[in-house]
Amino acid sequence: MNVLQNIKTLYFLLIFNSIAFSYANNRPFDVDPPRYCLEHFHFLEDDFFCDTCGCGSSGGSMGYGTALNKNFMGLRYIGQEYRSRDGIFNNSPWINENFNTVQAWGNFPVTKRAIVNIILPYQFHNRIFPDNTEQKINGLGDISVLAFYSLIKATPDSIISIKPEHYLQLGGGLKLPTGKYDKANNTGSVNPSFQLGNGSWDYILAMNYGFSYRNWGISTMFNYTIKTKNPKDYQFGNQFNYGINAFKTYYVSDLAFTPIIGLAGENYASNREFDMKVANTKGTIFLGKLSLETAYQNYSLGLVGMVPIDQNLNNGKVALKHRVSVYLNINL
Repeated sequence: MNVLQNIKTLYFLLIFNSIAFSYANNRPFDVDPPRYCLEHFHFLEDDFFCDTCGCGSSGGSMGYGTALNKNFMGLRYIGQEYRSRDGIFNNSPWINENFNTVQAWGNFPVTKRAIVNIILPYQFHNRIFPDNTEQKINGLGDISVLAFYSLIKATPDSIISIKPEHYLQLGGGLKLPTGKYDKANNTGSVNPSFQLGNGSWDYILAMNYGFSYRNWGISTMFNYTIKTKNPKDYQFGNQFNYGINAFKTYYVSDLAFTPIIGLAGENYASNREFDMKVANTKGTIFLGKLSLETAYQNYSLGLVGMVPIDQNLNNGKVALKHRVSVYLNINL
């Protein structure tokens, strides 16, 4: 039933987007139509990465950039709402958990084909137990630094082309253990990810591929995070993220509107403690996404919403309700 309700929610949101932008698509331009930006698809991975919930504050399936920017700096807010079992039994009560992250982030050019991505997160999480007591944690999260290199580079924005354009990036980097890991938050908790950081040095491999034709486009992303043991002998499971997005840009005077629809998936291996697997810590989730990005001159504003289509996290003892994100960037 929850799956059907989430599909209906996505369906009605899609209809709303279609109606809203059909007017923009048919409206005459007051000035000459803007040239097509052939690099719209460069970073369209606005999906979410979360180490099942809170302590993974880097990019991952959330992505390392946005739809209408190639190089930028800005702020991004990510909000996630989960519920998890407060106990080991099937009839144990649910507790509500809220994970909030504010990121200073950016893509900074190094050469014509290489960029460096930096994400600096601040996190503030809370959860409410069945007896109405509340736990809050806040502080710096885990900083991530990645480098991307363009193997296939699209036509520069200054050159107008009516041919299909392709784009392929490979990247890699580090997630630093700058967020606090508190082992006490794992004791008696089904959700071990209620943390500011996972306390370990992690390694990230990433690939982005995009295809565009005029103002239409499709983008795909894949990334894999290799997680190491932290000083408390706890090791979060490796994580694989993937996603695909389809979009079309509409122009109204000096504004560009890009509605996006997409799908994303996340796969988590089991956590380990003292080199032994921790029960009920692996899982998978498959999500649907709708988002909208608006660009004006050197500024862009984006809104992203995601709901689960299918999920099995921590053997059904953790469940995602929804994820949202808002970002404001300045193009470089």
